[in-house]
Amino acid sequence: MGDTQLVWFKRDLRIGDHEALARAADLGPCLCIYIYEPEVLRAPDFDPSHLVFINEGLRELRENLRGLGSDLLLCHGEAVHVLNDLHARFNFKSMHSHQETGNAITYARDLRVLEWSRHANVRWEEYRQHGVFRGLRDRDGWAGRWNEVMRSPLIESPRRVDKPVGLECGPILSEAELGLETSTKGLVQTGGESQGLDTLLAFLSERGERYRTEMSSPNTAVHACSRISPYLAFGQISMRTVLQETEARQRIIRAEPKVKGVKRPPWGASMASFSKRLRWHCHFIQKLESQPELEWENMARAYDGLRETDFRTDWFEAWKAGKTGYPMVDACMRSLHDTGWVNFRMRAMLMSFASYHLWLDWRPTSLYLATQFLDYEPGIHYSQAQMQSGTTGINAVRIYSPTKQVFDQDPEGVFIKQWVPELSGVPAENIAQPELMSADEQDRYGCQIGRDYPAPLVVHKEAVKAAKQRIYGVRKQAEAKSEAQAVFERHGSRRKPNRRR
Repeated sequence: MGDTQLVWFKRDLRIGDHEALARAADLGPCLCIYIYEPEVLRAPDFDPSHLVFINEGLRELRENLRGLGSDLLLCHGEAVHVLNDLHARFNFKSMHSHQETGNAITYARDLRVLEWSRHANVRWEEYRQHGVFRGLRDRDGWAGRWNEVMRSPLIESPRRVDKPVGLECGPILSEAELGLETSTKGLVQTGGESQGLDTLLAFLSERGERYRTEMSSPNTAVHACSRISPYLAFGQISMRTVLQETEARQRIIRAEPKVKGVKRPPWGASMASFSKRLRWHCHFIQKLESQPELEWENMARAYDGLRETDFRTDWFEAWKAGKTGYPMVDACMRSLHDTGWVNFRMRAMLMSFASYHLWLDWRPTSLYLATQFLDYEPGIHYSQAQMQSGTTGINAVRIYSPTKQVFDQDPEGVFIKQWVPELSGVPAENIAQPELMSADEQDRYGCQIGRDYPAPLVVHKEAVKAAKQRIYGVRKQAEAKSEAQAVFERHGSRRKPNRRR
């Protein structure tokens, strides 16, 4: 039997397509660990709902490891201290984990662990789990690399994982035991590797037929979208598994015979649209991997100072509480409070409204949304926050009209009335702009604006006009135009090398 190997599970809570576990199991007994890190748990982007989802994944991971002959050691403490203590007890010579593109806290922690491993003479092997690449200077050839990794064979789960002698594993730790408040989200998805795979397969075989046309409305998206994002965020399913299952489904769809006079279900277009978004997943994470400071620094520095000094705390609190006076904005925020999920278009609208209508800096608003999204993935989250706030310098300025979104996505007010009960008696023709109801109508429908439901914080046309003047005032500057080209060189999406250089 070989030397003991340490397998460090982080945001990869699964045994399927898990290269770190498979490689370590081939070498000898495996000390499989997960660390509850106080600095991560106390971070401003962490929410108790994240811990609940993680713990559900840990329970299944532990069961699966026990089925292979091993176990999962749950530790609590700063990573270097935990690893140092375990090294003294088990004398492992190598450590295996997946690469992580996380927030600044986990990035700094990994640098400390790397220094410790060198000092302790422990070889740390890190394996790629996404189509994200370290050390890239630009995006030339990125798409080809992504395709190569994502289409490589899945890593088979080991048939057996031996554990070191004397291993005793403690219990999974609750919110209270870790000093956190109890999660207030009552309608979130359940974590676990099997749940992730079941969710994916149900989407590919049943729910996803009208994905392309139904993903924009919060009424239909809750069913028509894949809903696998939290499982990807915490590694309870691998992106490679998702892509290869999707492409297998596409082959089945293409092989189905055409029947003359019978219209085929829209599976093909829906799966093509979904497949495209799988690439976007890694495309955005790559931005944070290549430029970690995007978590707190404008992608284009020409926009420094644009909003920071104009921050209105009262508007920020109203936006967080879902009390802006714009029904679609408020319904989306309140649904997040309970479910931890809302579809992409509505996420973009929430961020756009905060950044343009309320002129709030993206840093505190994105941090708050990080706590509300069960599927919070730092690389995607901060890139999208900046894109929806106009600070990338390369993306189109897109300002959503919350009123138009009601007309387009919830014209009967079904979603709004579900989450904003103050408006439950308001008829569909008034649901987008209840403040325009007369006093008699407000009495008749049981909704007094300013008492039962707030008046709009800002006037849409006025707020948008002011926002455009300020954002385009920066964009037209020569410095901003020059910087935009540099940003594109580093982060821009392109299939072929940029020959203009």
